[in-house]
Amino acid sequence: MNHGRKVPKLQRDASHRKALLANLVCSLIEHRRIRTTLAKAKAVRPLAEKMVTLGKRGDLHARRLAVATLHQKELVKKLFEEIATASKDRNGGYTRITKLGQRRSDSAPMAFIEWVDAYVPKTPAQKAEATEAEAVTAEAEAK
Repeated sequence: MNHGRKVPKLQRDASHRKALLANLVCSLIEHRRIRTTLAKAKAVRPLAEKMVTLGKRGDLHARRLAVATLHQKELVKKLFEEIATASKDRNGGYTRITKLGQRRSDSAPMAFIEWVDAYVPKTPAQKAEATEAEAVTAEAEAK
């Protein structure tokens, strides 16, 4: 029986699963949004939300617990300074999972997982389009 087990096994042993989930949370902190399988997104959500809760606490013990889980001090600093402060008014539900459909190679269900309150940076193509649009509106206002 699998009673009381919150995280799916994901076809991995415990140490591999723990490392996988920690790396996914680190990628989520670094990139603000990641594309992964739906099962992995659902498995990483509780850990990511727990890390934001630690970030909102902000004390030294919370920081040490986060470093013990994620193993990357720079990303823990980013979590505490940027992501946790952006979510300070929210009482939970810091992440959003958006289903994307099947992956072409093996038909695995794919999903985006992203922070609800965090700013997602634009790609270079989107930045170029935005600057062109601003230039056009500035010309129109000048005339």
